[in-house]
Amino acid sequence: MPATMDRALTSALHAAVRPLVGAPDDFDPLLALVGDARFVLIGEASHGTHEFYRIRAEITKRLIREKGFVAVAVEADWPDAYRVNRFVRGRGIDPDATDALGGFKRFPQWMWRNADVLDFVGWLRAHNDALPEAARVGFYGLDLYSLHASMEAVLEYLRVVDPEAARRAQHRYACFEHFGEDPQAYGYAASFDLSQSCEDEVVQQLVDLTRRAPQYAREQAAEEDGADGDAASDDFFSAEMNARLVLDAERYYRSMFRGRVSSWNLRDTHMADTLQALRQHLQARLGRPARVIVWAHNSHVGDSR
Repeated sequence: MPATMDRALTSALHAAVRPLVGAPDDFDPLLALVGDARFVLIGEASHGTHEFYRIRAEITKRLIREKGFVAVAVEADWPDAYRVNRFVRGRGIDPDATDALGGFKRFPQWMWRNADVLDFVGWLRAHNDALPEAARVGFYGLDLYSLHASMEAVLEYLRVVDPEAARRAQHRYACFEHFGEDPQAYGYAASFDLSQSCEDEVVQQLVDLTRRAPQYAREQAAEEDGADGDAASDDFFSAEMNARLVLDAERYYRSMFRGRVSSWNLRDTHMADTLQALRQHLQARLGRPARVIVWAHNSHVGDSR
């Protein structure tokens, strides 16, 4: 590199770099860049780094306190993260943050069940406890690996609101039982023999669930005497997101043996669609624009082709 170019680069870096010294104003310039953005994406180049996780949590806290962000959406499966969401919003049965993170059993557990995430989840619960329920900040998952856990979550919801629909859903999801608990075994078989595909069943289940949304909303409101419409709406939304996850996971596992590019893009598209659906749901609940923080690997931005 020519000396003049080297000096210019060094000068530019000196003008832009800000030392992190542990002061309260360390991240002021960063927060100033946020403006009115609906999303702030805090990427990472590797998972599980203590120093980064700690700093990410501190930035996220400031975005919540000072910028009015109402949700954290993370590179994790919906049902596991939703258990944390119920805890931090005071709706779950877990007694503490450690138990709330207990749903993260699939590799890599250390990505979420670590001290830094534990501290953040505890902080978020304490922060929310001082707020009205409708204004409490949520914690949600964007990923699609939880094929079987999401099927079970749909069935659990339907067993409460519509037992007959639960029986239909169980019959449809039974298509996967031939392949055991490993979704990759299903993907391998279905990629070579389309007659073994469960695609029609999962599409039909999502259509059926979505079509019955008004019915479930009315019945839950009547059952609860209108006491907590937000809870009923959230419960249905979570069930719908799990049904969508089953649909996208089926396609993902079926495609992963055909090529990395197509399966990677299916996964990233699912994340983006989930994020948009989450924002729309939160806006409907809040009656105002919803701002969301995203924790995900840098490589999930863009087109893998």
